Amino acid sequence: MAKEWQELTEMTRGKPITVERVRLVDSGIAIEGSFTLPPLANLSAEDQVFVMAFVRCHGSIKDMEEMFGISYPTVKNRINRVAEQFQFVEMVAPSASQDDVISELEHGDITPEEAIRRLSK
Repeated sequence: MAKEWQELTEMTRGKPITVERVRLVDSGIAIEGSFTLPPLANLSAEDQVFVMAFVRCHGSIKDMEEMFGISYPTVKNRINRVAEQFQFVEMVAPSASQDDVISELEHGDITPEEAIRRLSK
């Protein structure tokens, strides 16, 4: 299985691909449609191995240096290069409830303008 995946990633050379049919091996059920792969699956085979090793090392750059026999700057550069391939979604803080906003206003933690801005969302 790993060899086929490596061949696929080499064949696509990082270009986006869409899977149109998925078959569950144990049940033989097939699903057809248009499925995009998760971001990690779009990495080259070498980068996938690197990311898996990084996770197994619990994010320890020192352990990565030892595992791959490379320097700290090389590990950091590789991490940065892999990270640039991902589009991150910024987490949005949940909006405060009306009662929370009024309480903050009453305690002087926020200005009336800030309270109006939060309540108008």
